[in-house]
Amino acid sequence: MTRSSNRMMKTTVSRLFTLLAVAIGGACFLLAGCGPPPEEGVLALVNGRQITQTEFDARWGELAEATRLRYQKEGGKRVFLDELITKELLMQEARKLGLDQSDAIRDRAQRYKEQLILDELLKDRIKAKVELTSEELGAFYEQHANELLTPLKVRVSQMLLPNISAAKDLEHQVNQGGSFAKFAQRYSIDGKTKANGGDLGPYRKELVVPEVDAVIHTLKPGFISAPIKTDAGYYLVMVAPLDKEIIEADVSVRERLRQELLNEKRRKRFDGVIADIRGKAIIRLADASRYITDDVGAR
Repeated sequence: MTRSSNRMMKTTVSRLFTLLAVAIGGACFLLAGCGPPPEEGVLALVNGRQITQTEFDARWGELAEATRLRYQKEGGKRVFLDELITKELLMQEARKLGLDQSDAIRDRAQRYKEQLILDELLKDRIKAKVELTSEELGAFYEQHANELLTPLKVRVSQMLLPNISAAKDLEHQVNQGGSFAKFAQRYSIDGKTKANGGDLGPYRKELVVPEVDAVIHTLKPGFISAPIKTDAGYYLVMVAPLDKEIIEADVSVRERLRQELLNEKRRKRFDGVIADIRGKAIIRLADASRYITDDVGAR
């Protein structure tokens, strides 16, 4: 075989391999569903509609921090992408049904758009961050003192004895390891606290008579006081540390009160902005406004 024939044979074989590769690629595309790789920056194709990295990042960035944390616990961004795909499928189905042409939905979308515009306007007018001073917060806490623990975070128990001898005897027995609660149930003449072993709960202002209150502030948790003379008799008092759950509940109440005061301050600033805008406007009520009453719509 000549050199020329060899070159022709090699060329023919090369072309055959090329055609075979194209055919295999076409079969892969038609039968196996594998096509060309998606364009760079495209995360998914949903019936031909692209979900891009830019769109994904924008939607992810709009999520509240708490929502992002929830996604991260439940599968991360992959789960969020699946939800975007599902949402796109639902939107496509809605368009097939013509819901995007509904007048009612258009009206609602317009009202939502107006609300977004108003939100941006007020955000611009209320630029300064609303904050609370320690004085404001302290005064508000004082107004709600009955809901809060005092700085003296202890649980108070007391028993009332008729005379000094009984008081000293029980003080000695408790110091020797006796149960304060059991002695209170048996010997205390204070009808309000006797049944529950003298337990008064967490300390608060005006919880006990002044003479006892003064001693409570000097006691260490777990120690019993000496007899305290009052007009009613002789008191023995003991304090104990509060349970962790009670302290945590107090922290939650303080945060709720802080948010209430913060919201109130925001409302006042908002009302000031509205008052300023209305003050510069000319508003005239039409005659028909006299028919607007509180019972409109009543049956």
